[in-house]
Amino acid sequence: MSKSLSFEVLPAFAQLPFFAISKRIRLFFSKRLYIGIFLPLVIFSLWQSASSYGWIDPIFLPKPIDVVKSFIYMLCEQNLLGDIWASVSIVGQGFIYGAIAAILLSIAAGLSRTVDLFFGSTINTLRHIPTVAWLPLIVVWLGLGAPAKILIIAKSVFFPIFLNTLQSIRNIDKSYIELASVLKLSKWQLVRKIIFPSILPSIAVSLRYSAGLAWAIVVVAEGLSGLEGLGFLIFRSQQLLMTDQLLVCMVLIGFIGFAIDRAMYIVQQHLLRWKVGFDG
Repeated sequence: MSKSLSFEVLPAFAQLPFFAISKRIRLFFSKRLYIGIFLPLVIFSLWQSASSYGWIDPIFLPKPIDVVKSFIYMLCEQNLLGDIWASVSIVGQGFIYGAIAAILLSIAAGLSRTVDLFFGSTINTLRHIPTVAWLPLIVVWLGLGAPAKILIIAKSVFFPIFLNTLQSIRNIDKSYIELASVLKLSKWQLVRKIIFPSILPSIAVSLRYSAGLAWAIVVVAEGLSGLEGLGFLIFRSQQLLMTDQLLVCMVLIGFIGFAIDRAMYIVQQHLLRWKVGFDG
């Protein structure tokens, strides 16, 4: 390939989705990371000072170096990576099942008043039952394994996505629907060309929120009805007063949750790159 041809190909190649997403990642880390890291550094400094000067008993707040040692021990001597993978895989499965079911049912309810009336009352009743209240019954049905936790997460993810998507369909300008009727668009064309582009911002936000909710719910589910995962490790550490390991799990949960949120944010920004909004 000649040099002139390569220069012509590169700009087009750089427009591929992967390069667009990687550009957003570089922009985030180059301009915004130093602002967001300030508060964690302050918290860490206060933690180190409280531990070094003995302001707090080590049983309640171990030294940062002890937490690091516990992390290395759990990583090398215990199955920490296996527990992390168990939590992430369960969250992923529950999130996908719940999100797909919510989006499909909300679109069906948005397009058909009959479907909305048929499912609406039942869904609005079930969503007010707390997740913790469902847990004992689901354990009776499915036991303590992964299916029970996947069902709990899918249930928790379903309702916010369903409600946000349905409401965004209801908020579509009626003139767009009338225009589709004048143009004699089919149901599929109506969904693809008018409804889906209109509700995509709301879906993206609800998916991002639900991903964080799913990650929080798995900790509760594993702590109350599991033998593996980060939630199980947290409750075990609390019972055995191993505060250092408890803090290891808490920090890991925070970092993984942050990574999930950032990944969802980057995908959201890429999908909505056509929508120009106020950045603050």
